[in-house]
Amino acid sequence: MDLRWEENNLLSIREHAYIYLKEMILEGELKAGDRLIERELAGKLNISRTPIREALFRLESQGFVKTVPRKGVVVSNISEHEVIEVFTILASLEVLAVKMAAQRMDPETQSELEQKIKELRALENQAEEDFNLEHIQMNRLINKASKSPKLFDILSGLIDYIHMAANMGYETPGRRKESLREHINIMKALHDKEAELAEYLMRIHIENSKKAYITYIKTIKEKLNKKDKVKST
Repeated sequence: MDLRWEENNLLSIREHAYIYLKEMILEGELKAGDRLIERELAGKLNISRTPIREALFRLESQGFVKTVPRKGVVVSNISEHEVIEVFTILASLEVLAVKMAAQRMDPETQSELEQKIKELRALENQAEEDFNLEHIQMNRLINKASKSPKLFDILSGLIDYIHMAANMGYETPGRRKESLREHINIMKALHDKEAELAEYLMRIHIENSKKAYITYIKTIKEKLNKKDKVKST
């Protein structure tokens, strides 16, 4: 992970620590049950333990980590039910966002969409890892285009869950590129003010994302079951 700790960086050390740990969790580098030891993390990032402690407290308030007796701070196991619930919510809110975006489209937003579509098309033939973080940027642009600050705030509050679920779903072969193409098509429909098409494409995208996530979870469960059977023999 690319961390920029230069003195002139606008982010504080505590914010760096928070972003670093959260992204490690969202990207799956820190998994459910992994211990987060302040001393080790501080040494790894070459900072004091105070910003690490503050970052962990903040992550705990958001449900990403929890304190377990006699074990310390560990990465939380966000349940499958919680993630499926988020997809259900998105099926309504993100579809509403694209509908409003298409209805409120203006030349400035159209220009932004044109630029993003060009960038995404340039990524289509590159390695999937090259557009791993594009998902959030695409979502933010689409939600911002709705010109509804309240709706944008609500969806922004779910962005971490969306990112985490998307990264899990991306473990399904080909899902990253498929998701990229889906976003391009949604943006094209928005750019052309085709509200019904944009709504339809967004529903399909959310459903495909949910299916990819469920496939990933099913694969993990099958692997765990095989390990348990091997241990019991």
